[in-house]
Amino acid sequence: MKLSNRPADRFDWTLAFILLLFCIISVTVIASAQTSGQYNANFSLLQVRWYVCGALIVAMAMYFDPDQYKKIAWILYGFGVCLLAFLMVAPGGEGQIAEVRMGAKRWLTLPVIGRIQPSEFIKTFFILGMARLVSAHHEKNEVQTLRSDLLLLGKIAIVLILPLAFIVKQPDLGTSLVFIAITAAIVLVAGISWKILLPLFSAGTAMGAGLLWMALYAQDFMEETLGFSRYQFKRVYSWLDPYSYPSDEGYNLITAMTAIGSGEMTGKGFQGRVVYIPENHTDFIFSVIGEEYGFIGASLVITLFFVLIYHLTKVALGLKDLFSIYVCTGIAAMIAFHVIENIGMNIQLLPITGIPLPFISYGGSSLFSNMLAIGLIFSIKFHHRTYMFDSEDDV
Repeated sequence: MKLSNRPADRFDWTLAFILLLFCIISVTVIASAQTSGQYNANFSLLQVRWYVCGALIVAMAMYFDPDQYKKIAWILYGFGVCLLAFLMVAPGGEGQIAEVRMGAKRWLTLPVIGRIQPSEFIKTFFILGMARLVSAHHEKNEVQTLRSDLLLLGKIAIVLILPLAFIVKQPDLGTSLVFIAITAAIVLVAGISWKILLPLFSAGTAMGAGLLWMALYAQDFMEETLGFSRYQFKRVYSWLDPYSYPSDEGYNLITAMTAIGSGEMTGKGFQGRVVYIPENHTDFIFSVIGEEYGFIGASLVITLFFVLIYHLTKVALGLKDLFSIYVCTGIAAMIAFHVIENIGMNIQLLPITGIPLPFISYGGSSLFSNMLAIGLIFSIKFHHRTYMFDSEDDV
């Protein structure tokens, strides 16, 4: 049976509806979060504006097909690395182009555009570069061997290290972990032999456990030899035992858990929040959801994220083009890690890293980055169906 070739039939309406639901949730929860009088700006209206701009980003991203993205993947990746390098050397401080907040140099203030966080956009550029690398390697090496797999891992390590080095230097542990999660997901679906992957992931797990042990029992060694700071150690301590640091590092976690717990099953209702949490419209937006809408509301939001990730996975499984498959995989991994880390840090399952909740937390850079990534999914789905029809017509 021949399918329709109309643009409306090739548009991913399911994904668009999911984004609409996220927009409604985000604006509603942010409107409630800002009632504490902590800020003068109307963040809910600003979030509407960011969503409108994000919709334009999706439209522009969908205009180009995956082959075009494949051709410019290295250009975008290189631009992203250069932007990170520029951020490191740009003058920072009051009124300077590079803004320093809480000891971290992560933001650029540009004319007309305003303040942006380059590392947010570079995640998508990194996914494109990684997808180009792995797909090109498999096209060149049709028969996989241990040697070709090791060569591929070496290439992946080089592509990962370049942006990761600048991000760690900012410092930004949360975003660094996102890059590692994206890389791990693409490596898993790249078909690399388990004879290599099993020792590799075992070594990574052992290294993570070793770092945690040293953070607890060998702080001097990590500070003097590995360059860690006391502030980073306190992040670990306040995660494991926040009630020992109730007035500083543990404050946000304690209040977030208190807010979520006080919501009980059905919550306190819109703007019924009573627990004060700093930055509750950004990193701790999930605590507002838990307090005002309870276990049921929080579960529905988590379910919506599961639906989104399931949909992205389903799109990837229906593709034949390797480049597009790896792009979908990277984007799904990026969103999944953000969701797990953000919700996990709100309920003490994971340490606090400052990662926003995708599509819900307030923030232009974060939302634009996610909308750009979703725009690639729209493009893949839209143009993939076009290629299917073209091949049918050729038969």
